[in-house]
Amino acid sequence: MPLFSGHDLTCFRGGRIVFGGLEFGFDPGDALILVGPNGSGKSSLLRLMTGLLRPLAGRVQWDGEDIAEEPETHNRRVHYVGHLDAVKPAFTVAENLTFWAGLRTNGEAVQPALDAFGIRHLSEVPGRFLSAGQRRRLNLARLKASPGKLWLLDEPATALDSRALEQLRAAVASHRADGGMVCAATHADLGLDGASTLDLAGFGAKDAA
Repeated sequence: MPLFSGHDLTCFRGGRIVFGGLEFGFDPGDALILVGPNGSGKSSLLRLMTGLLRPLAGRVQWDGEDIAEEPETHNRRVHYVGHLDAVKPAFTVAENLTFWAGLRTNGEAVQPALDAFGIRHLSEVPGRFLSAGQRRRLNLARLKASPGKLWLLDEPATALDSRALEQLRAAVASHRADGGMVCAATHADLGLDGASTLDLAGFGAKDAA
């Protein structure tokens, strides 16, 4: 059995079944790309994986145990970066990242995380002055600033230029090489070597979610 898996999942949101009978599974070092049209449930599936949503039917399991049994334990495994930025406008770039990192560590990896996404030179800039691409890189830098076995990324390439996209690929490759796992919902080609693809269009989604 894969380390992280979903079994016969049904998701109900907005008064309708978004998808049903969905299965997934991956192991350390794996990457899974979620594709499908708008409304097919990509973001909903990511939220099921985090435990923020519960399936109408089916199970999400870590090493054979339902993630709902130990939600705090599962939360420590997961880094979820949604499609909306969570930058505090009054905090500087360094302060934002230090805040997020401090939820799990003492912040020793903040500077390397800034370097990984090319934003060290913005350390003292308040969040309200960042461009969309800079805000996105700051949010992604959370992945490198504190540990998390499972990265769940919703449209991670949004607002990234080619250089920043290459930095994201490098961060993902390093994470996978260390035994980490990545699941990304995307409309863009992230160019992740050896990634598997799950097309949600075949699981019953019809209307926008």
